[in-house]
Amino acid sequence: MSEPFSVPVTVRGYETDVQGHLNQSVYLNYAEHARWSLLRAAGISQSALIGSGVGPVALETTIRYKRELLAGDEVEVTCAFAWGEGKTFRIEQTVRKTDGTVAAEITAVGGLLDLKARKLVTGPQEYFRKLASEPWVLGL
Repeated sequence: MSEPFSVPVTVRGYETDVQGHLNQSVYLNYAEHARWSLLRAAGISQSALIGSGVGPVALETTIRYKRELLAGDEVEVTCAFAWGEGKTFRIEQTVRKTDGTVAAEITAVGGLLDLKARKLVTGPQEYFRKLASEPWVLGL
């Protein structure tokens, strides 16, 4: 298996809390940034998704905090889709410092919402495959 897709992020001072470490909600922003970056790398834009009548939805997110991050820390945020059957998919992500230390592990369950019917579509990977110019980036 190839290395998962990743994006670099530098922790900014205003993202830290009173203890001086990265605020818990910011991990979600980093994860979202990596997911949209992966979709762009696969050739899928937000406007293309919406234009096709579907939009991604988050159904569940779990964050396991392993080590604190401080202002100025440089990290890589990985992103890999895990496709199954049915209407949902899983996204596995790791926030890793440049020395290899894992700061957090994020697991999300998502789906694609039919924007007219307001229901999840079956086989979301087929929608992504059709829209992607580089489907291999998504593991398709």
